Amino acid sequence: KRDSKGLIHAYGGELKELIIKDEELKSKILSEVSYKHECSDRNACDVELLMVGGFSPLEGFMDKKEYESVIKSNRNTKGLLFGLPIVFDTNNESLKVGEKILLTYKKQKLAVLEISSKWEPDKSIEAKFCYGTNSMDHPAVKMIFHERGRYYLGGKIYGFELPNRDFPCKTPREVRALLPANFDVVAFQCRNPIHRAHY
Repeated sequence: KRDSKGLIHAYGGELKELIIKDEELKSKILSEVSYKHECSDRNACDVELLMVGGFSPLEGFMDKKEYESVIKSNRNTKGLLFGLPIVFDTNNESLKVGEKILLTYKKQKLAVLEISSKWEPDKSIEAKFCYGTNSMDHPAVKMIFHERGRYYLGGKIYGFELPNRDFPCKTPREVRALLPANFDVVAFQCRNPIHRAHY
């Protein structure tokens, strides 16, 4: 199916942009915050992708039920394909379900996370299901065990501002505005600069 501009619909049917523009609503949400959490580089990237709709149709980080569904079947509980779970990690034991926490990054107030789920994942199972191995020689497995925190948090994101970047990043909406109408477009995404193997 295509929309009125001749583009296929965003994944899941709707582009979910989570940045709040209403200043009163921002102030209200900030007044309900109980804790400030500094994001890792990886956390900040995931928060940014959620805010701009890069992880549509998600409206926040996956809860335990969604996480377990994705690591075992590569699909969320609604049947949509997700190759990897989208989770927020922390070592903070005191954070509780129901709390709102302010997510900061390099002196910026990125977003507020309303915690709906908190759990201690079995990282061995996650690595095996997601990457087919528990070997620390695999960089993503090493990341799960040595970079991610002990706990995962799921919950809705209320976006405030995007991280400042040294390089330009177009949002999904901006990319979609450049696409030709009524054509199928194949996109190739890689985790690093294009190199010989990609060619």
